[in-house]
Amino acid sequence: MSLDMLISGGLVADGTGAPLRRADVGVSDGRLVLLPRGGPADGGGARVIDATGLVVAPGFIDVHTHSDAVTLLGEAGSELAAAPVRMGVTVEICGNCGSSLFPALPERVPALRRSSRAGFGGDIPIFLDYEAFVEAHERVPRPNHLTSLVGHGTLRAGVLGYEDRPATSAELDTMCALLDDALAAGAAGLSTGLIYTPGTYGDTAEVVALARVAATYGKPYVTHLRDEMSRVEEALEEAVEIARESGAALHVSHHKTAGRHAWGRTRRTLPRIAELRAQGMDVTCDVYPYTEGSTSLAAMFPPWANDGGTEALLDRLRDPGERARMRQAIEEGVPGWENTVGNGGWDRISVACAANHPEVEGRTIAELGGDPVDTAAELLLAEEGEVTIISHSMREDDVQRVLASDFAMIGSDGVPKPGHPHPRLAGTFPRVLGRYSRDQGLFPLELAVHKMTGMAAERFGLAGRGIVRDGAHADLVLLDPETVADGATYADPLLPPSGIRAVVVAGRLAVEDGRLTEDRPGRMIGR
Repeated sequence: MSLDMLISGGLVADGTGAPLRRADVGVSDGRLVLLPRGGPADGGGARVIDATGLVVAPGFIDVHTHSDAVTLLGEAGSELAAAPVRMGVTVEICGNCGSSLFPALPERVPALRRSSRAGFGGDIPIFLDYEAFVEAHERVPRPNHLTSLVGHGTLRAGVLGYEDRPATSAELDTMCALLDDALAAGAAGLSTGLIYTPGTYGDTAEVVALARVAATYGKPYVTHLRDEMSRVEEALEEAVEIARESGAALHVSHHKTAGRHAWGRTRRTLPRIAELRAQGMDVTCDVYPYTEGSTSLAAMFPPWANDGGTEALLDRLRDPGERARMRQAIEEGVPGWENTVGNGGWDRISVACAANHPEVEGRTIAELGGDPVDTAAELLLAEEGEVTIISHSMREDDVQRVLASDFAMIGSDGVPKPGHPHPRLAGTFPRVLGRYSRDQGLFPLELAVHKMTGMAAERFGLAGRGIVRDGAHADLVLLDPETVADGATYADPLLPPSGIRAVVVAGRLAVEDGRLTEDRPGRMIGR
């Protein structure tokens, strides 16, 4: 067999969690070939990469991203699109938190497009179906592979708009049909973002009906819980009910217990998940290795403020009486609403991305002065609703407990928007390998790699990925276990990591000597 590439002299972390072992790894026609040490010295004419002192691992699979649109933005998104692959991510799963770029009925597209700008950082298309989404991505070069979940919020807005009301039986049937079409075409599963409008308007029964469709395809129900703060345990039980009633496997997105009223509750949520698994339920979660989260500034306001979408929110923010109602709702709370500010305070909410006012990036709403509700409202109006924030809401011991759980995999929750996005976009995977595996000894390197590769591939049905074995897809990371570390900071969030020497995507070098190459071998997968 002729080889296109030979990686020799390294230690292989094969993605299963098995101990590191010495092996040479060949690449032939986009697939892997494992070779006995001491095989052909020159690879039979192949390009030879000396991996002495390095670990050869499967390409990392980021199970939770918001990279749905970044390569569609062209040059404006190129630096942001490069950040994941530079830290070893060869597959991204987007469409998380109930928000995807498809599907929708034609008459709903204009409103969806307007309200999606805030989440995706530009004027991006909304597609009628998954196949159109795939075709658009296949027309533009990308450095790594992509697949997408189907967002419940997008389904809801794409059928009945941004109204706070139950779906009629006919509307729910339409939502189920659109979901069925997308899953049949290769979408990776169903996601919900039950703190975000319009997803928060959907009740448990609505989500059960949709999750049943996912279950028929053997694809997971992936959820940003309805509350990750003071009612996190209740929200987890809702997710469990949805999984039981629908038959779908359950995956909890970016599991956390955020806000002062929830700190320490991982001592209860994690044993509960472990108990469910022991009882036979298929349930997993993902986590990012930071104590700060990131979302939209609009989500700091009560759900009714966002009823009708972005334009309706901006109209309410212009009304002093409506602002007063919002202020009262934040101070007193609203039944069923995850009140981020009420659980932490405006001094824990800092501006990450504000395109027209970059001078406020990095500062908290409290630091900007004035009444914080008025300050936040005026900033949203000035930015036409497109403001991303960072919420300083978690505790280190909770983050570590989730990371160490044997059912937790790694997802960056990266938000690729211009400005000062959360450094998790560029730092998540090397941070786990360096800070938490090597420096703190939370788990051995081979287990860290498993959380990033084989475990993720199994959860999302990515056959032939996340593992180093004969015939697997040739997606690889070559890393230095002694120096791998995140470089990204809140001040400079796109700084590349150290210790990621090379990244192979589809058998071609996407990163060499830590630098992005000119090659763009990524493609859409899962069709």
